[in-house]
Amino acid sequence: MTAAHALQFQVPGEGQVALEPQHGIIAGWTGRNAEAIERHIAELAAIGVPRPSAVPLYYRVAADLFTQAPQLQTVGPDTSGEVEPLLFDTGRALYLGLGSDHTDRALETRSVALSKQICGKPVANQAWRYDEIADHVERITLYAFVRDHGAAGWTLYQNGTIAAIRPLADLIAAAPVAAGAGRLMAGALMLCGTFPVVSGGVRPAAEFRMEMRDPVLNRTLAHTYATTALPIVA
Repeated sequence: MTAAHALQFQVPGEGQVALEPQHGIIAGWTGRNAEAIERHIAELAAIGVPRPSAVPLYYRVAADLFTQAPQLQTVGPDTSGEVEPLLFDTGRALYLGLGSDHTDRALETRSVALSKQICGKPVANQAWRYDEIADHVERITLYAFVRDHGAAGWTLYQNGTIAAIRPLADLIAAAPVAAGAGRLMAGALMLCGTFPVVSGGVRPAAEFRMEMRDPVLNRTLAHTYATTALPIVA
């Protein structure tokens, strides 16, 4: 398989690290707390999404969906983002980054897999070496904020620590792109699960901002993207 594009990540101590995407995975329903999983299932059930057949699930998506562009085009207005930790492997090292599992909510009521495949997956252009944060990874906190057209400020949409997600080492080991020894296949990217919405339910927004904060090494990853809805032509 030949990658359609390369992603560039700024990594502390390494400078620019390039990744040619070869395999795309969305790990879903990965919450460690059964009540939190049920809340997220209920949120999605409220907009018509069927319950998952099992938890967790690994959805395969095209590797070239992952993008660092500040603008995302979608078909129709019924899409929204989800902040998630991103794992990727260059073949030389494993890294932790930040991404959004942007999803078509209308299509999700008919096929979760297709709803994920139809939307680009925005990712930040910074990342951290996994071996630098492995000993405190569960203390890392993720945030998502949304802003609608004409709004002056951002509204908190999601937040949670990686401790709320199944251990990343377990997700790696069970992934269809696992390479053994705690690594993924070279060129693999995996979004690792999200958090319940703070208030207002799952909903579209004109802009989506996500952040990942490491309280031990005192550093932050961030990415903001806007969504443009293309018309649905019958």
